[in-house]
Amino acid sequence: MWRLLSAALALIGATLTPALAQQVQRSECLAMAGAPPRVMPVAFRQAAAAQQVEITYAGHSTYFIDTPGGLRIATDYSGAYQVGRLPDVATMNKAHSTHYTLYPDKRIPNVLHGWGEDGKPAIISTRIGDTFIRNVTTDVRRYFGDDFGADMIRDGNSIFIFEVAGLCIGHLGHLHHKLDDSHFAQIGRLDIVMVPIDGTYTMSLGGMSDITKRLRSSVVLPMHRFATPLEEFMRRIGQEFEIDRRFERSFRMSRDTLPSTPTVIILDGV
Repeated sequence: MWRLLSAALALIGATLTPALAQQVQRSECLAMAGAPPRVMPVAFRQAAAAQQVEITYAGHSTYFIDTPGGLRIATDYSGAYQVGRLPDVATMNKAHSTHYTLYPDKRIPNVLHGWGEDGKPAIISTRIGDTFIRNVTTDVRRYFGDDFGADMIRDGNSIFIFEVAGLCIGHLGHLHHKLDDSHFAQIGRLDIVMVPIDGTYTMSLGGMSDITKRLRSSVVLPMHRFATPLEEFMRRIGQEFEIDRRFERSFRMSRDTLPSTPTVIILDGV
């Protein structure tokens, strides 16, 4: 009887193993967002310093994220906004040419398009170096020169999410419409979020402010700024957000150094 049971268990294990191997990678940001509060045991030894990421504002919608493992990521990369060495990962959105390039430098090993082909959405769920990268697609408006058709291109934009060093970092891309509950569920928790605040080319400042308030990230990084008065954005998101204006273009952040009050960080060193 024991031999029969052992053989059956071995057969079940052999059947399950390939299926488990094919599962998509697990998002810690989604798991943390849906998990109940946990009791953390008190350690009586000095905890190791949390790993830091460095974030640099290059301009427009391009931020560079340098990870503890040495990976360099550039968001909405067109090649026009470059700081230091080339990125190892370039994410792109196809709203217009300042957010992508079809001819990136061949030395960039990983180019991730936020749009799909043949009407299918882009599906990104990959680990590169020490970073897990995934996307949540949204629709995008058509621009002059596009083929005639519906006003919106379905799944034409991606919100990219980078999970590294215990942080959940989101880039909203060229967002053109409000997010519904399904979008927020797919996004999960964002500790740091990059938000376009132009109020015209993307979506209204009121709509973007509502999204920012609902995400309630510890750090909000405005982008696609143009001439938008920062005071108007701050007025709309409310007094629960503080402002930290820095005359530099980079800062470092770890899980341990996230501000306790949601904070808008303005990098004016560009």
